Amino acid sequence: MGRRELRESIFQLLFMTEFNDNQEMAEQKQLYLEGIEDIQDKDQSYIQDKFEKIREKLPEIDEALNEASKGWKTSRMGKVELSILRLAVYELRYDDDVPGKVAINEAVELAKKFGGNEAPAFINGVLGKLAKEADE
Repeated sequence: MGRRELRESIFQLLFMTEFNDNQEMAEQKQLYLEGIEDIQDKDQSYIQDKFEKIREKLPEIDEALNEASKGWKTSRMGKVELSILRLAVYELRYDDDVPGKVAINEAVELAKKFGGNEAPAFINGVLGKLAKEADE
């Protein structure tokens, strides 16, 4: 799988967490991964590891999102946009393998594919602000 497909799978798992508790999520994650045809063990491990690392950082990620998105706290955001933002913020702040511009671009692409008409601009604006703050 390419990086984009891996990222899309992680996004979809993050989206599922909005509708399942921790106990259910373990089963849902397994079912999701079993449903991917011809997935290699290394790709499955990558998806699982990054997904779990993001979930561990959710309090910090959500705090950063709440500070950066004036008038749009995480509790008011759409589940798709929130899941995309959580993945991108993790990549911006905690994943040294992903350049910031790539994380933002990939998040915008996910928003175009899965979000509403306004999602790409919203995602880009929030992540642009977070990236700018990180550079200062």
